[in-house]
Amino acid sequence: MMRSLFSGVSGLQNHQTRMDVIGNNISNINTTGFKRNRVNFQDIIYQQLQGAARPTEDLGGVNPKEVGLGMSIASIDTLHIQGSMQATGNPTDLAIQGQGFFILDDAGKQLFTRAGAFTVDSEGIMVNPANGMKVQGWMSREINGYTVIDVSSPVEQLTIPVGGKDPARATTMIDFACNLDKRIPELPDNPSADQILRSTWSTTIDIFDSFGDRHILQVDFTRVPGTVNSWNATVAVDPQNEVSTNASIGFGEEAPPAGGPVTFTVNFSNSGTLLSAIDGDGNESGASGQVQMNVAYDVQTATPNDDGTLVRQEFVLNLGNVGGFTNSITQYAESSSTKMVEQDGRTMGYLDNFKIDSSGIITGVYSNGSTRTLGQVALATFPNQGGLEKSGDNTFRMSNNSGSANIGPTGIAGKGKIMAGALEMSNVDMADQFVDMIVTQRGFQANSRTIQTADQLLQELLSLKR
Repeated sequence: MMRSLFSGVSGLQNHQTRMDVIGNNISNINTTGFKRNRVNFQDIIYQQLQGAARPTEDLGGVNPKEVGLGMSIASIDTLHIQGSMQATGNPTDLAIQGQGFFILDDAGKQLFTRAGAFTVDSEGIMVNPANGMKVQGWMSREINGYTVIDVSSPVEQLTIPVGGKDPARATTMIDFACNLDKRIPELPDNPSADQILRSTWSTTIDIFDSFGDRHILQVDFTRVPGTVNSWNATVAVDPQNEVSTNASIGFGEEAPPAGGPVTFTVNFSNSGTLLSAIDGDGNESGASGQVQMNVAYDVQTATPNDDGTLVRQEFVLNLGNVGGFTNSITQYAESSSTKMVEQDGRTMGYLDNFKIDSSGIITGVYSNGSTRTLGQVALATFPNQGGLEKSGDNTFRMSNNSGSANIGPTGIAGKGKIMAGALEMSNVDMADQFVDMIVTQRGFQANSRTIQTADQLLQELLSLKR
């Protein structure tokens, strides 16, 4: 009889613990990135009244007789089930679709979280504003003129230099892709403007020197008289300036000096594609591959060289591929078009904005129109994420049974994708918790009735003496 009292006590105590867990789940129903807990029970030791006996020739076997001594908590599991996504529109709010955790630095200690309500502090560091923990990832590096992110290196804090400068860059390459009208007009004594334009065409594009100063590159095309597939071209930089920039163009490893040729000839095939180009010195391009010419001009605002000559800025004018029509100069029976696809120069700019894509890559958008990869947010996964310990502030820490963190970029080794402008909601199901609360309440009541009934039996036993 005393056993039933202690069994009932164990039931009361452990159902209280289960109710504590349910209460914590419900209180965190609106906590970002919260993962609910679940309590599992198990029975405990048994008192054996009679052991088991094996069968004999005369009698069958006998089962053991055992009385249980109550129950205990088998486990309190953290259920890492995906929570619903809530769109916020805030670019620094991040959510993970799939497996993985964000990595936070807490004064040198690594913690992990699914709650991505981040922001940028006064120093441009990406942090959790609730506690100042720093978001971890990899910053980009410039190697041989290329921006790279080394995801094999240790993670570090992510710094987004809002308002930071993007240096000016001189134009080094222009991809040329205009079309020259194949149709040859018969010019009357008083030709119209459209008829004249079919035999001449002018294209312009802005280019930049090393200071970020803007210049105008102008290329004028004139049909070679007596031909159907050849055009003469004249190159000028800032033709409106009173002082000439001494632009020159030609083939060769080095740009032509001041006073060099300013003209070249473009030849087309009967299919309208680029055939060859000839510079002012008679050098002809190859019969295949890209047709690229070197252009140079004086930068009058730069400090002159030691010999007193003006500094010359150089760039490559890419006419396209021989036989190509995509991103190449062409000659079709369509109106001439003023189109130079792109040039790689720019003025100085300031970081106005940034965005984070599904790979966690942070891209800065500058006022000069350029974009630059700034860094990448890292994710961590674990062999047993259920073994992580909750450490408050929506964070987890490694335990002896969680395994070591596998840190890497999204989409690798089972890691999910990042959604910017959204947060993961709590995975607590209100209906499930209320049902669990009813079951827990009934379990608590039943165990209390066990104690009351055992007490009544003891009272009856004591009354036998009276």
